[in-house]
Amino acid sequence: MMSRPVSRIDSSMRFEKSFFWLPKRIQQLARKKDKIFRENAFHPSLETHKLGGKLKNDWAYSVNREYRVHFYFVNDHTVVYVDIGMHEIYRK
Repeated sequence: MMSRPVSRIDSSMRFEKSFFWLPKRIQQLARKKDKIFRENAFHPSLETHKLGGKLKNDWAYSVNREYRVHFYFVNDHTVVYVDIGMHEIYRK
């Protein structure tokens, strides 16, 4: 897929709260993945993918096998992080 740097990331209050309650090791890994995401939102290690259903305008990328970051593009280089967590985040 295309390479797309992200120059601005805003995060929702839900994302901030969810991040706070994550295990510390997941927080550290999420910070590493965020750095990769900022350089290229479609880096293969992130497994960035479009969501479906009522979230069809949103995207997610993988922190690891269990944890995902749910986000949407405001424009080509601006993103809003909606939530972070396991698959249940899509049902909130």
